Amino acid sequence: MAKKLYVGGVSYSTTDQGLRDAFSQSGEVTSATIIMDRMTGRSKGFGFVEFANDAEADAAIATWNGKELDGRKLTVNEARPMEPRAPRGDFRGNDRGGRNW
Repeated sequence: MAKKLYVGGVSYSTTDQGLRDAFSQSGEVTSATIIMDRMTGRSKGFGFVEFANDAEADAAIATWNGKELDGRKLTVNEARPMEPRAPRGDFRGNDRGGRNW
């Protein structure tokens, strides 16, 4: 079964491929993604790595948590499921207690 890891403290210069290459030292990486800001196109400084099996993911946590990659100290742990968020209002602030123009 696959296990997804959260990787925080990622350097803004680290790419998806760089993250994949680094974590593949611990096992078979099925996906590696750096989360990007939609507005600026710049890295948000964190990402996710998914492994083919749990043992390899656990090995990656032990190997990479607290270690440096591209000059930044990483925080690595098992990813939590995304929590549901309230619906967003329109651009004028409606549905958020803002004024209706």
